Amino acid sequence: MTPEPAPPEDAPAKALENLEQARLAQETKDERQVWYFLAYFLFGIHFIAFIMIYAVRHAK
Repeated sequence: MTPEPAPPEDAPAKALENLEQARLAQETKDERQVWYFLAYFLFGIHFIAFIMIYAVRHAK
């Protein structure tokens, strides 16, 4: 039997680099989702406010 070759010396560094890239990608995705939520929320608040202003101005 032949012995298995030893893993390269930079294997842990590569693994850490891959984990860091995955974490950054997930963080970017999460941040984008937060901005979308904020945009929809602010749009909804303004939409309701305009409806209420219209209702008050046109009330008899």
